[in-house]
Amino acid sequence: MSDAAAPTHEQIALIGAGPSGLAGARNLQKHGVPFQGFEAHSDVGGLWDIDNPRSTVYHSAHLISSKTTTEFAEYPMPDTVADYPSHRELRRYFSDFADHFALRQHFRFNTRVLRVEPVSDAPDTRWRVSIDAGDGKIETAEYKGVVIANGTLAEPKRPQFEGRFDGELLHTSDYKHPELFKDKRVLIVGAGNSGCDIAVDAVHYAKSVDISVRRGYYFVPKYVFGKPADTLGGKRPLPPWLKQKIDSTVLKWFTGDPVRFGFPKPDYKMYESHPIVNSLVLHHVGHGDIGVRADIARLDGHTVHFKDGSARDYDLILAATGYALHYPFIDRELLNWQGMAPRLYLNIFAPRFENIAVLGMIEASGIGWQGRYEQAELVARYFRAKAAGSPKAVALRAAVLGPPPDLSGGFKYLQLERMAYYVHKDTYRAAVRSAAAALADSP
Repeated sequence: MSDAAAPTHEQIALIGAGPSGLAGARNLQKHGVPFQGFEAHSDVGGLWDIDNPRSTVYHSAHLISSKTTTEFAEYPMPDTVADYPSHRELRRYFSDFADHFALRQHFRFNTRVLRVEPVSDAPDTRWRVSIDAGDGKIETAEYKGVVIANGTLAEPKRPQFEGRFDGELLHTSDYKHPELFKDKRVLIVGAGNSGCDIAVDAVHYAKSVDISVRRGYYFVPKYVFGKPADTLGGKRPLPPWLKQKIDSTVLKWFTGDPVRFGFPKPDYKMYESHPIVNSLVLHHVGHGDIGVRADIARLDGHTVHFKDGSARDYDLILAATGYALHYPFIDRELLNWQGMAPRLYLNIFAPRFENIAVLGMIEASGIGWQGRYEQAELVARYFRAKAAGSPKAVALRAAVLGPPPDLSGGFKYLQLERMAYYVHKDTYRAAVRSAAAALADSP
């Protein structure tokens, strides 16, 4: 049943109908918390719907984690779905998930959230939400609370280079099909997961392909002993130092040493940055299809000068430089933004206000959508407990205002913007599950 009959000041405004938004909708629904969802696109799926104008997936995009470690536990992917599903299979999965739990009726589609602001400075204030309902029609209403779930991979970080480039300079968010590279000399900047995927695509179309890197990487194959690599490993977590030693040794057995292909030696230990789940790029580097270049020093016409003193001409530069957190509808200070990201309790709750939460602002190796689902479970239980006046909700707020837990699992993550909200999967999920369990018996 839709919550449309409830007045807005009794509802939660949920922003986004991608994976995190759907997790939020399912849990708010499951726990009987009235809400209204808003989605700028015409359907669910977020970036996994390639027809969404804000989608950053490309035609060859697949998951880099396997389906069994990524799917929602209460709605497993069918056996007919590949180990590493394509964006087409994932779009269908999220559509089916929304159908199965009747979630679409809770959303207003083609509706962009323009502004989210507190009605007052009180910790338990309502929230004023302004939306563009289409045709320039602006609507504003007050809601009991807000859940922000509009994703983290839609706002491209476009680098600034010294000099001028006379060819095409694009970001991976602009890329859809490798026809873009046909008969061109291509330089891809950055060897993250998307950069490596696209470099492999380009090999089959471009005149030449190089990849510019500033640091070393750990390349993880998708399959080890014939099984998805992320499904292997013991049930008992190893100490960080031991896991790093064992896994980096095993990795060399399967992929060799990327340094001999021209990649810099990593100046950090394994798992201190997000691993690159792609061994095909090493295959193509080893076959001479992809050249490894140093970091860019400057541009001059079609010539790229690298920091090692070398230079080469290109027709197209594609920046695989990642994405920035982007919550344009809310002032940063309201989310306790510090440095490169908001500082939120469990990456969810802001200290200043009681009725606002963020879903999906986590990055971790192997956390999957179930990790987002567990976030949503906690948020829904909290709102339910708070509405009932439960002391358990008060206890959670006390924790939010207290010292933040260590979610690193003992790993020393690189201090990079893309790692600013990185967590250790097992440590994080245990903390979120514990907080949710403490609210489980709330009326």
